[in-house]
Amino acid sequence: MDVYIILTDTGTVFTRLIRLFTKKRLNHASLSFDKELEMTCSFGRKRMNNPFIGGFVKENMRDRFFGEAYCAIYRCSVTEESYQKMLSYVREIETQQTSYTYNFLGLFGVLFAKEIKRPYAFFCSEFVATVLQRGGISVGGKLPCFVKPDDLAACKQAVFLYEGRVEGYFSQHLSSVESCSLKDVLEQVG
Repeated sequence: MDVYIILTDTGTVFTRLIRLFTKKRLNHASLSFDKELEMTCSFGRKRMNNPFIGGFVKENMRDRFFGEAYCAIYRCSVTEESYQKMLSYVREIETQQTSYTYNFLGLFGVLFAKEIKRPYAFFCSEFVATVLQRGGISVGGKLPCFVKPDDLAACKQAVFLYEGRVEGYFSQHLSSVESCSLKDVLEQVG
């Protein structure tokens, strides 16, 4: 089983503000439970026009907002048990999502290397690191509240898959799926 870490640069004002501190291009982290990125989730803005209302979000990586975004995608292979633990945890958060908020204060904790505990609150990379931790994946031995998006890319289990525009990943992915399907059909016929 595989889970996918997606790091993006959406080009928003908030992302550019974060870049001032991280000095990195990719400052938003998401997690997907399928290679088609249809089961992608994170912590971020609930409304595109207001970055201050945030929480648990299911992200449509095929919409224009993400499709035009620059990204890097990594795959982490996990056991069925780990996959189910992570998925169960995310579903638990999803069912209680009105209780969860975006952890703006936690961003200052990362900046000043000070743990700021807030129940029911995550920033994007903290959320992804917490979910991975539930599945037995440690991100550089850091507490999730100190994990930045680029730390997720450096995770031992993360295997680099793609870098470029999100829409390019889908073009590449769909063409490879079609090739495999055609090959399978030809083998069955021949």
